[in-house]
Amino acid sequence: MTGGVFPGQADPPSDIGVVGELLERVLGDATVAAALERVLLFVLAFLVVYLLGRLVVLPVLGRAFDRRDLDRHARRPLIKIAKFGIVFVALAAAFGAADFGNFLVSLAGIAAAGALAVGLAMQNVIRNFVAGVFIYTDRPFQLGDWIEWEDHEGVVEDISLRVTRVRTFDNELLTVPNSALTETVLKNPVDAEKLRLKFVFGIGYDDDIDQATDIIVEEANAHPEILEDPEPSVRLTELGDSDVGLQSRFWIGNPSRGEFVRIKGEYVTAVKERFDEEGIDIPYPVRTLEGGAALEDRVAPPSISE
Repeated sequence: MTGGVFPGQADPPSDIGVVGELLERVLGDATVAAALERVLLFVLAFLVVYLLGRLVVLPVLGRAFDRRDLDRHARRPLIKIAKFGIVFVALAAAFGAADFGNFLVSLAGIAAAGALAVGLAMQNVIRNFVAGVFIYTDRPFQLGDWIEWEDHEGVVEDISLRVTRVRTFDNELLTVPNSALTETVLKNPVDAEKLRLKFVFGIGYDDDIDQATDIIVEEANAHPEILEDPEPSVRLTELGDSDVGLQSRFWIGNPSRGEFVRIKGEYVTAVKERFDEEGIDIPYPVRTLEGGAALEDRVAPPSISE
């Protein structure tokens, strides 16, 4: 049976390349040469795509992060995701270059089934992960910002893809799931370069409203850290049971939580002292109780005679 193929013997590969032909000459076996050629193509394709990703994609991402002024801590998880994506794309390209299509399809099926099972078991984790991605892209707050949501407030200390850690002003550390911050109304008072504050001063009904208004505005203008533009303003907003409410509105240029509390306290103290000097009263709440009690005539108890 010269020149033929023995029964059960596999046909020599028909798609062998130049590298395979060279290996076949060295090894003398076309099947082994074709297998080695595929392995070499797999390794070469993986290295080329992986190095391109590391040398091209990551620097481009870095420049994009710089344009968005993304802080260093926020970059870490995004860079990790990018590196994982580069490895995944390099593997897919390597399988395609080596013509391991059937194996790649099987691997994709197994990965899809596993991802479905993991997704069902980790719905909350995935929701918080997605919320973390939105926090990084939308940037509703950054490290060091003072934020308020629901009944909580504090300074952001750490942002990860699953949770955000917030330090309260009582020095308590809150570990907040990211979805809790993206699915509710979130207030960020320090996002802009200035912040408007409000405070209601109560004066008596017999006091001069114009005089009290002038004092409130003068003390705002006298404070070095209250802005002149926009200028402070006062409006009568309340007619209470025992006082007239004058709401002062003023702006500060350093809207951190510590500065906000300090400036507001100094300003309110200065207005209170001026009120005392000018004889303007800040009245206490007054409550009037009405009613009566009737006393019935009672027969005096008989005295005890000795």
